[in-house]
Formats: sequence, structure tokens, C-alpha cells
Amino acid sequence: MPSIRASIVGASGYSGEELIRLLLRHPEVEISCITSRRHAGKPISEVFPRFADSAIRFTDSDAEAIAGVSDVAFLALPHGLAAEFAVPLLERGLKVIDISADFRLRSPQLYREFYDLDHPAPQLLDEAVYGLPERYREQIRTGRLIACPGCYPTSVLLPLLPLAERGLIVPPATVFSMSGVTGAGRKVDLPFLFPECNESVRPYNVTGHRHGPEMEQEVSLAAGADFPISFIPHLVPVSRGIHSTITVRLDEKADAEQVRQTLDTVYADAPFVRVRPAGQLADTKHVTQSNLCEIAVAANDKLDGVILSSAIDNLTKGASGQAVQCMNLMYGCSETAGLL
Repeated sequence: MPSIRASIVGASGYSGEELIRLLLRHPEVEISCITSRRHAGKPISEVFPRFADSAIRFTDSDAEAIAGVSDVAFLALPHGLAAEFAVPLLERGLKVIDISADFRLRSPQLYREFYDLDHPAPQLLDEAVYGLPERYREQIRTGRLIACPGCYPTSVLLPLLPLAERGLIVPPATVFSMSGVTGAGRKVDLPFLFPECNESVRPYNVTGHRHGPEMEQEVSLAAGADFPISFIPHLVPVSRGIHSTITVRLDEKADAEQVRQTLDTVYADAPFVRVRPAGQLADTKHVTQSNLCEIAVAANDKLDGVILSSAIDNLTKGASGQAVQCMNLMYGCSETAGLL
């Protein structure tokens, strides 16, 4: 019998739908509550026909009601609103896994600068555990508030963190990322309509994307010094998937093969990170609909550096799958339970 009662707060978006898909097949989880103010009272099949075999209905988003039927709550809400739910749910003894940006940045000043909002719960920032299992596995096991990384940062941090920590690379790094349209969320917005995106590749927020400081925060912590990152995101006409190409210089004692071997060793026991053999590059088609991150390394001799390529599914390893991976660690489940 399932032993973990899980609620999904804000379940009508793409991340919420992905959480439903993953948790419905999780052997140790019962979905006890899915909320949506817009769809409250509707059967899940009316919003997501793919789940027609489920009798679950959407309810309104009420913290006390959620707490009464849940052990853990996944927050798939806009930034600002997520923190407002995290506080009362934590007070009622739930564990909280936040997929929004509310607890990713350790600095309330940076949050104010990049999200144009005073942080709703700054007292929780020191407690929140950054939910990248390959980096913070032990802290996640004992945490009660998990801040799941952004999708772009996940694709960038997994290749960069081990190299920065070991001093194999030197700042700065340049990141060229491409994301599928679902990264913008499930909303009606002209720039993301099919006719606007199809046959189109375009950069956006090239000088101030919100995920930039998140990347710099984590890489700088690993390196023990400031590590600037130039982040250039692009929208590409696919539904899901992120590919990041990272250019960075090597320390004078390092070479590309040492970088690849280091990543191979660090992630040898990581169930969801796959380092490609020398001569191969990462490809989103190998990871979509999965919780995998694929990483590859190529020498960049002209610039005394390496080119790292990384591919994830933005909705799975970049959001909901990573959240389930964190939950598995928190409850002592197999880390791969419910995931591919």
C-alpha cells in the first residue's frame, strides 16, 4: 500500500501535469490532493484527458485542507505565491518541495532584483535546501523545505559544479542554452503560440535572465570564489527539452580528457546522469520524457578550454522529475522510484 500522501498545489500547469504523471505510477505514493483555483471541482480528466482512468478531482487551494490530507506538498506555483503556501504548510508539519523560484536564491536582495518582489518568507532562505540531488543528496535526505533548481540551471550546473570544485576550470563561463516552448508555462501568450514559434529560433533576456544569478551562486560556492557566467537563452520550436552548450577555459594543468574522466567518475553512481564517451555530444532526443541528464565534453584548443554539452527534459529533470527524485531521498525510497 502507498505510504506517502502527496499533494500538488497548482496542478493545472505543465509541471503539475508532469508531477501527476510521475506520481500516479509511483509505488509508494498516493496523490491525496491536486489544487487549482481555476479548475476547482472539476475531474482531472476534464483538464487532462490522458488521466481519464483516475477519479481525482481538483480542489481549491486551501493550506489547512491540504495539510489535513498530506505528508508532503509539491508547490507548482508562480514565484511569490509559492512562499505564501510554504509557510503555513511547514507550520502544520508537512514537508515542502517547491518547484518555483522562491527559495533558490540565498540572497533576498538578489530575489528582489531579479523577481521584482520583496521575498515573502526570507526567514526560510537559510533553511531551504537546493534540490539538486547529485550535489546536495545528504542535505535533501534530512530537509523539510526543498528548493528545486530551475531547468536551465540544472542543465548547466551538473557539468560545471564538479569541475569548479576541483579547480579544473577558470572563470568566466559562457552558456548558450536552447529550450522548448513548455519552459514558458501553460498559458496563452502571443510569443509562445505555435505560429509564432514554429520555424523560429530566437534569443531572449540575454542580459538579465533570472536563472543567471542562480547558476553563479552555485558555481561560485563550488569554486570557493566568484565565478561569472554569461547566460544566453534561446527559444526553439520543440515542445520540451533543453540543450546547453558551455564554453569555459581550463586551468593550465588540466585537459579535456581529464575533464571527461572527472565527470565520468563523479557521476559513476548517479542514476540520472550519463556522461557520453569521447567524440560524442549530448542530444535532447536521448533524454526527453526521462529524468536523465546527458553530458559530453569536447576540447576547445584555440581557447585553451573545453566545450561542454548538456541535455535534459525541462519538465522532468528540469522540474517535476527532479522534485520526485528529492522526495524519494526525503522518504528513504529508492532514488529512482517512479522515474525513468
